[in-house]
Amino acid sequence: MSHPTTNQTQNADPIESLVHTIPVVIPVLGGLMIFLLAFIAVFMA
Repeated sequence: MSHPTTNQTQNADPIESLVHTIPVVIPVLGGLMIFLLAFIAVFMA
């Protein structure tokens, strides 16, 4: 009796699909956070 093979793309973890974007997303969000904090500091001064 043979078991049906499962498709890897069907059972892919949603976290695994986001791992490839982390090296791009973290620096972009960091840059936006720096500009946001600088804007708040200038606005409050």
